[in-house]
Amino acid sequence: MIKITLERVSPQQRDTLFRMLQYSLFEESLTDLNEMNDEALFEYPWFDLYFTEADREACFIREADSRKLLGFAMINTHVQKSEKGHSIAEFMVIPKYRGRGIGKRAAMACFDKYGGRWEVTPSFGSRAAREFWKQVIDQYTGENNTPTDGTFCFFRRNRHDTQ
Repeated sequence: MIKITLERVSPQQRDTLFRMLQYSLFEESLTDLNEMNDEALFEYPWFDLYFTEADREACFIREADSRKLLGFAMINTHVQKSEKGHSIAEFMVIPKYRGRGIGKRAAMACFDKYGGRWEVTPSFGSRAAREFWKQVIDQYTGENNTPTDGTFCFFRRNRHDTQ
């Protein structure tokens, strides 16, 4: 089993995160109807805010020993279904590393970072994303979560070992 770690993305690493986000948005465009602009980029108006606002955090998912880049997560406090909490805004594991439990462990590590209420809205129209998040959140919460209008809502419980 690959041991993982979450590493906060520094301003010096923003170009790497942007390229990974572009790949993720491209992949999601199959179901969410996002369009590229005339510069062949998917627009993401909140990207720069992850480097200037305290209520947003971007993390790389890395293999713990080699520090190999496996994916990323973008977390913020812009929830839709409750007064306050945290949300997974974007999340991706590089396809080569999917199906190995890396995404599950990384998601749980994200949830463990912050207490309180969480919301996760899977990529629009993606059955695979919805199923992934349902399985992860059901396991994390012991099936104690409330899907509301396509968003999973739950409270963080005891910490998990992300290894």
